[in-house]
Amino acid sequence: MFVRELSLREFRSWREFDLTLRPEPTIFVGRNGFGKTNLLEAVGYLGTLRSHRVSTDAPLVHSGSSSATVTGTVENLGRELTVQLQINAEGANKATVNGAPSRRSRDILGILRSVMFAPEDLLLVRGDPSDRRRFIDELVAQRGPRWAATRSDYDRVLRQRSALLKTAGSALRRGGSDAESVISTLDVWDGQLADLGGQVTAARIEVLRQLRPHVTESYASIAPHSRPATMRYRAAAGPEVVAADDAPVSADDITEILLTRLRELRDKEIDRGVSLVGPHRDDLDIVLGDEVAKGFASHGESWSLALALRLGSVELVRADGIEPVIMLDDVFAELDAQRRAQLVAFTETAEQLLITAAVGEDIPDTIGGRRVSVGVVEDNGTRHSVLTEPTAGEGGA
Repeated sequence: MFVRELSLREFRSWREFDLTLRPEPTIFVGRNGFGKTNLLEAVGYLGTLRSHRVSTDAPLVHSGSSSATVTGTVENLGRELTVQLQINAEGANKATVNGAPSRRSRDILGILRSVMFAPEDLLLVRGDPSDRRRFIDELVAQRGPRWAATRSDYDRVLRQRSALLKTAGSALRRGGSDAESVISTLDVWDGQLADLGGQVTAARIEVLRQLRPHVTESYASIAPHSRPATMRYRAAAGPEVVAADDAPVSADDITEILLTRLRELRDKEIDRGVSLVGPHRDDLDIVLGDEVAKGFASHGESWSLALALRLGSVELVRADGIEPVIMLDDVFAELDAQRRAQLVAFTETAEQLLITAAVGEDIPDTIGGRRVSVGVVEDNGTRHSVLTEPTAGEGGA
């Protein structure tokens, strides 16, 4: 799988961008702040409908514009599909496939499979639970629109139920007949939250079950003298959500557990005005030896774990018979010589590599392909990114 054509309009720092790519390494070289990462972010967005840097779409739209457009032509095993996304600063995004409108933008999920390595990956080990939830949800979503739809529906129900909890708390404090009516409505929302939450959680646990051996193996190859690494799912609803023998977990069983916990915690949830259990409060424990890595793993161990998570993600996609597009966002500058060598060896068989670097010397000599220079220009008082001449001695852009 590779992206053959990539076009951007009003995306981040790029007013316009058009480039033909090939199944080979392409290295974008330019100073920090020139817009290199934005190119990889655009490709990643086509595959996941999410940015790896921000949680909302508005920052993706060039300042002063109302929408951005990202278009990619993807080749996979001789089949070619052109996907176009209109990213709106406000309102729903729009998508087309080979010119035909999609009913929902998430219908394009699965057309492009990619894995991004970025400095932000250190947050997967050291950051908040939300960083790890985003990581596993992106892996689930790339398997097709159905999974993204379930998560979207869960988020919608969660927002509505949380608003109802606040209303119920206010009604109880005021007293009166409306309190009973509001609280009885919670039973309906509890059922929907538990049903969708069971599906989201079961999908996460299944993907994690498949991912785990790849991460363990990748970490062992990166840090052969370190303790073994593994991962486990930690549910706010309790340990019974996860099968002890690593067997697949039934979504229906998780739904029943969630329903029980919601009933037990109703008074506390009404008092606080928030939903206290469900996949929105779960976490992934990244374990080194017998201890959770967050808070005690060294800087080097944390980087090795972060790298192993991404290498494992590539192997997970490959297990589906797909060679993903691999993107390396200025990571060589962050890695020591040993980890650089491991990453280079791992990506040698990639069909397409997209790499960014502030200086060309950061890229190991063993990586070939072509280099494309990125610069910035001032135009009518605004600053935006442009492609400049290719680095000397490399192919043209």
